[in-house]
Amino acid sequence: MKKVVRNAQEAVQGIKDGMTLMLGGFGLCGIPENCLDALVELGVKNLTCISNNAGIDNVGLGKLLRTQQIKKMISSYVGENKEFERQYLSGELEVELIPQGTLAERIRAGGAGIPAFFVPAGYGTEVQGDKEVRFFNGKPHILEMGMRADFAIVKAWKGDTAGNLIYRYTANNFNNMMAAAGIITIAEVEILVPAGDLDPNKIHTPGIFVQRIFQGTDYKKQIEFTTTID
Repeated sequence: MKKVVRNAQEAVQGIKDGMTLMLGGFGLCGIPENCLDALVELGVKNLTCISNNAGIDNVGLGKLLRTQQIKKMISSYVGENKEFERQYLSGELEVELIPQGTLAERIRAGGAGIPAFFVPAGYGTEVQGDKEVRFFNGKPHILEMGMRADFAIVKAWKGDTAGNLIYRYTANNFNNMMAAAGIITIAEVEILVPAGDLDPNKIHTPGIFVQRIFQGTDYKKQIEFTTTID
């Protein structure tokens, strides 16, 4: 199976209006920058986006918010995006906030084929809602469902033509688990090498989970929140 595609524009073909996407990264670290730009160009609408955060204004998922291509955000943190706030308060954007550990585990469970699990986080809060509650060791837990997506879009430091991926540092957050949870997984990498060049002991995502891969360009190290001292 040939997995290598030429660029982000080719990689995102097949993404349609109304689909659910997972987008990897943590803050602005390890986000699939090239694919996000390609989605803006593609113009798909009414997307449900699952991501740890919604980027910042005009950066990361902030680009898709600016063009109002997102119908619903499923995230654990959204505090740095004024456009997100505006759309949510005006009723233009649906939001589901999930505790960060629960979000990570729901994605991991989806990729592992685990349909549901019980977790204590969120009990007695709005997160609980009408979810089933059970007691384990005398402590209440709520039922959470595993997550999958039509497409998972991830960013890795290095990959090979068979789809094997290696992440670096903070960029490993959410990318690795999302790669396994997509029905179709797209990986953009900084460095693309022939199959067999990667040390098998250092691979984080096996190529079996990746359907499309390409070498990205023009990556920028963005600062999410700048603090200065006079």
